[in-house]
Amino acid sequence: MNLITRGFHGRRGGDPTRIPPGQYETHDFPVLTVGPTPRVDTDTWTFTITTETGARHTWTWEQLLALPQESPHTDIHCVTRWSKLDTDWTGVSLDTLLEDVETTAEYALAHSHGGYTTDLPLQDLTDGQAWIAHTFDGHPLDPEHGGPARLLVPHLYFWKSAKWISGLTLLDEDEPGFWEQAGYHDYGDPWREQRYRGD
Repeated sequence: MNLITRGFHGRRGGDPTRIPPGQYETHDFPVLTVGPTPRVDTDTWTFTITTETGARHTWTWEQLLALPQESPHTDIHCVTRWSKLDTDWTGVSLDTLLEDVETTAEYALAHSHGGYTTDLPLQDLTDGQAWIAHTFDGHPLDPEHGGPARLLVPHLYFWKSAKWISGLTLLDEDEPGFWEQAGYHDYGDPWREQRYRGD
């Protein structure tokens, strides 16, 4: 099965200072998913950070909501070439979640309910760049968009913002995730059009 299609060509338009090369602006919020949409009950939801030494730090839904909340206003960019501007989210910064986590790891592997994974440099999850988001546009995040909570890393292509997030494993060496194993770029910078391996 061919998981990569290079033949999708978007319509260039909008503000070139906010829309990366090869992208087009959409006012919708397209739903792109491999496999069925998991239905995750917040009564049993947890988020776990596992360090390279095996130490585990876990938060329940109630504990996540009790942490300081942030409201990032940001643009998002999908590898399938759509960009959505001025999106509004609410969630918990990864800086908050990592505050008491002792680690010297350089990478993280994000895990989702349903088995999806994606890899990121740990430095791309810190310094106000990433959140565990549970609210979009003032409403609880729909399951189709990753609810009850998803990873939000808006400076990278949106496949890095794993839906239905369940945890992070911190690693000393990079470990490719689902799409990265299928030929997508390891990093995924929209402004450098890092869609596929070798871009």
